[in-house]
Amino acid sequence: MLELYFEDETGTVDETVIELIRKLLTHAAIEEEVASGTEVSLTFMTDEAIQEVNAEYRGKDVPTDVISFALEEMTEGELAIVAEEGMPVILGDIIISVETAQRQAEEYGHDFNREMGFLALHGFLHLLGYDHMIEEDEAVMFGRQKEILTSFGLER
Repeated sequence: MLELYFEDETGTVDETVIELIRKLLTHAAIEEEVASGTEVSLTFMTDEAIQEVNAEYRGKDVPTDVISFALEEMTEGELAIVAEEGMPVILGDIIISVETAQRQAEEYGHDFNREMGFLALHGFLHLLGYDHMIEEDEAVMFGRQKEILTSFGLER
């Protein structure tokens, strides 16, 4: 089973949202055949806090909805992290702006819980290596996202 760790820096995310995300990401992990015991952390932030992270790590000084940091993703000059046998696989961290999620839910005409689930799944797929920088990859990632949301029953 997927191990999820939650931190709500805003103090505004209720247990209903956390449980929805837990169930959705567990479902996605099964669909994606993620090894049991794999770990992911999710942090809920304000727009101001996520803007600081976005500026520092992505060079974009604006708030955003979700940022993922894959632990095993290497940048130039880094050494590969090799897990020892028997140690859990740690995929990485997902950070979600609660304020942006609230705005987007209103803009897209669905409820806040659905938007939070969508953003968590989007971040999770990034941790698994999906991306949308080029059109072909976007079609694959967004298609997979839609398949998982549909099979889970969390459509717009």
